[in-house]
Amino acid sequence: MIALGGSKIWFTAAEIAGFALPGLPRTKRKVNERADIENWALRVDENGVALARPRKGRGGGLEYHLSLLPDAAKGELVKRGVAWVPANDEEAVTIAAQAHGWAWFDLQTDKVKAEALRRAAIIDMVERLVATGMNKTAAVSAAAQSVKDSAGTIYNYLAAVKGVARADRLPALAPRRKGGGKEAEVDQGAWDQLLGEYLRPEAPTFSSCYWRTLHLYAMPRGISLPSEKTLYRKLERELDPRFVIARRKGKDVIKDMVPAQKRSVAHLHAMHSVNVDGHKFDVFVRFPDGRIERPILVGIQDLYSRMMLAWRLGDTESALLTRLAFADLFKRHGIPGHCYMDNGRAFASKWISGGISNRFRFRVREEEPLGLLPALGVTVHWTLPYSGQSKPIERAWRDVADMIAKDPRCAGAWSGNHVDNKPENYRETAVPLDHFLTIVEQGMRIHNERTGRRTETTNGGSFAQTFADSYARSPIGRATEEHLRLALLTGEQIKADRKNGSVMLTSGDRYWTPELSLHAGQMLTVRFDPDDLSRPVHAYDNGGRFICSAERWDASRFDDMAAAKRHAKLRGDMRKAIKRVGEIERVIGAEEVAARMRVETVETPMPQPAVLRPTRHRGQSAAALKPVSEGAEAPLTDDFMGQFGTALGRLRLVD
Repeated sequence: MIALGGSKIWFTAAEIAGFALPGLPRTKRKVNERADIENWALRVDENGVALARPRKGRGGGLEYHLSLLPDAAKGELVKRGVAWVPANDEEAVTIAAQAHGWAWFDLQTDKVKAEALRRAAIIDMVERLVATGMNKTAAVSAAAQSVKDSAGTIYNYLAAVKGVARADRLPALAPRRKGGGKEAEVDQGAWDQLLGEYLRPEAPTFSSCYWRTLHLYAMPRGISLPSEKTLYRKLERELDPRFVIARRKGKDVIKDMVPAQKRSVAHLHAMHSVNVDGHKFDVFVRFPDGRIERPILVGIQDLYSRMMLAWRLGDTESALLTRLAFADLFKRHGIPGHCYMDNGRAFASKWISGGISNRFRFRVREEEPLGLLPALGVTVHWTLPYSGQSKPIERAWRDVADMIAKDPRCAGAWSGNHVDNKPENYRETAVPLDHFLTIVEQGMRIHNERTGRRTETTNGGSFAQTFADSYARSPIGRATEEHLRLALLTGEQIKADRKNGSVMLTSGDRYWTPELSLHAGQMLTVRFDPDDLSRPVHAYDNGGRFICSAERWDASRFDDMAAAKRHAKLRGDMRKAIKRVGEIERVIGAEEVAARMRVETVETPMPQPAVLRPTRHRGQSAAALKPVSEGAEAPLTDDFMGQFGTALGRLRLVD
C-alpha cells in the first residue's frame, strides 16, 4: 500500500483511512463522506487538471491527489516518506515545510508548544557547553544536572533534531503522545442508532441517548458498546460540529455561524430609501365601537437617518393602513426613491405593489392596475420578515415598545411582551383610542428628537436633526395633488357595463357619467376612497390614461318626479349628442344606400329529376282517389280539385 522511494501522490479512501492521518477520519466510509461533502471528485488544480481519477485495478473507485488533503495530513505523509515532493516547484516548498511538522505543530496546544521550547533550550545549553571546549558527554551530564531530564532523555532530544535545521527544531522536539492503541470497534448499526437518537431537534443529552441505545438496541441484539466517553470522543472526532448544531438546533442557527453583514448607509441621503413595517403594541386599547384590541402601528422609517417619517394606527395590519401611512409620507416629506418591505399581506397587496412581477403574493396579472408605489416610480425591494439587518425599523420597535407601551398612562393596559411575562395588573383597564393616539404622537416625537444616538450617520445627534441636515441639501421628489390622490384612493380593475359603461363596486354602489358610455364592456381601473363611497370615483383605461370622474348613481324614490325628469333630461341630452355626431360625421341614408345598389335578377336553372318515384295510397286517401265509372262524367268541383291537389302533393321527386 505504501510506495517505495516516496513516489506516491494518489491515494484511495481506504489508504487515507489506514494512514490514520491528523485532521482526517480513520474509516473508509467517513473518508468517502468527507470527499462527498468537499466535492473532491469535482476539484481541479489551477491548470484545470482534475484532482481525482479512476483507480486502476480490480474494484475500481477513485484516487485522490495529495493536494486535496489537509496541511497536517500532507506534512505527515511527507515526513513518513510516503508522499512525493516535486522538485523545483512552489508546492515543494510548502510540502517540505509541512514535512518538518510546522502545520502539525500549529495545531497543538500551548502545553505541547511550551514543552518543545523547553527541550530546545536544553539542546541550546548542551551546544553552548560544547562550544566552550567541553566534550559532548560532559556537556550532556552538566545539562542533566541543571534540568529534571536524565542524560538518556537529553540524548533522545539530540537524536530527534539530528539533520534538522535549527529553525525547524520545535516541531521535531514537540511531544507526540499517541492514544491508547487501536481504536475501539463500534457496531455500525448501533452507531447509526446512537446518532439518530442524538441528532434530533429535541436535543436530548448524549448520556440518555447512549443508555437508550445500549439497553433498547445493542443488548437485545447481543452487541457490545464501548464506554459513553469513548463514543462521545468518536462523535467529536468524526462529525462536523456545525452539522451537529444544525441538526439539534435547526437550520436557522446556521446563519449565526456567519458574521452578520454590516451595511453602510453613508452613501445615501434623506428620503433616498425608506423601509416600512408593522408593530403590534402590547397595550389593550378600547376602540370607538367598544372592542378592546391590541392595535397595530404601520410605520415608515428613513434608512439614512433612522427617523420615523410617518405612521398610522389601526386595529389590524392592512393595505388601507399602509396606504394612509404612505399618503402622510408623501404629504410631509415627498416621494422616496426606494422602499424596503417584506411580503406581508399589508405590503404585497395589489393596492400597494400591484404590477411587480416578483411580488410572491397574490396572482400577478398583466392587466392588473399598478399599485401605489410602482405608479409613483418607487423601487420596491423585498426583505426577510423579522430581519433587523435588512429592515432597520425592526430595531426601532424596541424603543417604541419601551417609550409608548410602558408609558404611565398605559398602566393597567400593558399586556406583557410574552405569555409568561404578564404584569400583576394585567388587563385591569384599556386605554381609549384617542388617548392612545396622543401617547403615540408624543412617543414618536421623543424617539426622533432624542440625542445621543450612535448610528453611522447621527454621530451623537438625533434622528430628526440628521434627517433635516441631509434633507436640506438632497434631491427630493415632491408630491403633487395627483400623487396624493393616488395614495388616498384605492385602485380596482372593474369591467364597465356592456350597454351603458357604468361601473359597480363590490359594495354594490354604481357610478356613471356620459363619458363612460364610450368604454362600455371594457376593463377599467377605478380609483376610489373606500372610507367614503359617496365621493366620485376616477376611471382610467388599461394604459393608465385618465378618462373621467363619475358620480355615484344613487337609487331614487319611486315617486320622485324630479329624479325622473333629471333622468329623462340625461336621455334627451344623450340623443342630442348622438344627433350632433351624425350631423358632423355625414352618414348617407338608407334610400341612398338602396339607390347605389345594382340589382340584377339571374334565374338559376333547375336540374330535371332523374327518377320519378310514385307514392302508394292506402285507406281513406286511396278511397278518395277511386276513379269514376267508365262513361260517367265527373264534375270538376272544388272537392275534386282539392283531392287532386292532395294526390299531387304526395308525389315525390327523386333525383
